[in-house]
Amino acid sequence: MTHDNTVQSIERAIKILEQLADAKEGLGVTELSRRLNLHKSTVHRLLSTLLTFGYVEQNPYSDRYRLGMKLLYLGGAILERMDLRREAHEVLKELSEQVNETVHLVVPDGNSAIYIDKIDSSRTIRMYSQIGRRAPMHASAVGKAILAFLPEDLVSKVIEKGLEKYTSNTITDPDELIKHLETVRTRGFAVDDEENEEGIRCIGAPIFDYSGKVIGALSISGSTVTVTPDKMDFFAKKALECARKISRHMGWRIE
Repeated sequence: MTHDNTVQSIERAIKILEQLADAKEGLGVTELSRRLNLHKSTVHRLLSTLLTFGYVEQNPYSDRYRLGMKLLYLGGAILERMDLRREAHEVLKELSEQVNETVHLVVPDGNSAIYIDKIDSSRTIRMYSQIGRRAPMHASAVGKAILAFLPEDLVSKVIEKGLEKYTSNTITDPDELIKHLETVRTRGFAVDDEENEEGIRCIGAPIFDYSGKVIGALSISGSTVTVTPDKMDFFAKKALECARKISRHMGWRIE
């Protein structure tokens, strides 16, 4: 097998894993073939290899494939070395108990933010978010909390990628977003007012490391029924307190 073919095979295998990541019930060979525009024999060959090494597993009743436990092991190894998650977890649990809402922790990754921890509230309503998923920088409280404290060139790169519209409240105009981020910097926290998901309101606060660099953000998220405008000041205060506490754990010192 040539080097080019090896690289192509890896690329295709990765695309299969990405498709399976979004399919809770799993996917069959035919569906994967259709989605990836690959011949079924190629998909089957790649799945067989991934199955052998434990990166996918097959349901014996439906013949559908899903992600294997080997990926959980690899993901866990990454999370174990992420000091931010370890330092923040207990603080996030305390915050969630104080506000009785779902709390998230994210880190920036290119043009989006990745959820690395989540504490669900005791309410019956559960957030769609989950660890490993991505949040748009321009349309989420955590994303805007990070974006507001990034260098201008990195903000420009996010804007250049396009500001996708998720709801009628999503900010899609570059000038409006830049002005909005100035407000975030001034008050220290960001608000997602049904900008990423209808019916969901969030308050996000940035987290800094020892050098003052923004390395992540946390958010308090919930239904617009419970995260109401009259509670925003309280939630913002709690989010900022928590973010500053985590930042101090990461070596940040208030100037």
